[in-house]
Amino acid sequence: MLRASQFFLASVLALSLVACATQPAPDLTPPAKRLDAKTTLESGRR
Repeated sequence: MLRASQFFLASVLALSLVACATQPAPDLTPPAKRLDAKTTLESGRR
């Protein structure tokens, strides 16, 4: 029983370390500019 609880605690610790280490990098690209109505009409974009 002691061995099973040690294995459980070790696996919980390992999973918590993995969860903290694999956070995605923040997206640093600027947001796309919104086109005004005149530019949209002149460029033909929808």
